[in-house]
Amino acid sequence: MSTTLRIHSFPLSGHGHRVELFASLAGIPHEVVHVDLANGAQKADSFLALNPAGQVPVLEDGAVVISDSNAILVYLARKYAPSYLPSDPVKEAQVQKFLSLAAGELAFGPAAARLINVFNAPLDPEFCKSVATRLLAKLDPHLEGRDTLVGDAVTIADVALYSYLAHAPEGDISLQPFPNVRRFLAKIESLPGFKPMPATPVGLSAA
Repeated sequence: MSTTLRIHSFPLSGHGHRVELFASLAGIPHEVVHVDLANGAQKADSFLALNPAGQVPVLEDGAVVISDSNAILVYLARKYAPSYLPSDPVKEAQVQKFLSLAAGELAFGPAAARLINVFNAPLDPEFCKSVATRLLAKLDPHLEGRDTLVGDAVTIADVALYSYLAHAPEGDISLQPFPNVRRFLAKIESLPGFKPMPATPVGLSAA
């Protein structure tokens, strides 16, 4: 590549981590640019010029700038790692279904529960836990006898769900009743190029 990809991210962001994880798994050369959310770097004019929403992650690929973690995954897979986004229309639709799940129940369940504990987010913990439990109760039987969410190979669907599922216990969401989900997470963690997201202390200031 003539231009190094730049991923603007924050170590404790699951949305940022899924993009960093995918680039690492797919062997896409990239540079991670740390955005200091705790000190308001996402509100600086230079960052807002990249993403007016003031959120990580943001991808820079030369003149191309893309925000939203799922959109970035689709872009990176389509351009640099097409094996992670099936060309078969049925499988591609299934991948999109899980991307929607990542933006919906995963975000409002495990991810939101984690925000409460880690960043003191003013959210309803019981609601978040109920959404998380419903999500896990659907995913666990889906993963019975299989290692990946769609087909027989790892796709961006697996990457999109990994980070917040793996860190669900930080939001007091137990994974013990869901053995297939735990096996799925272990499978992702065994892949060459796997990059973990740091475990996070509780009680940080919300950014």
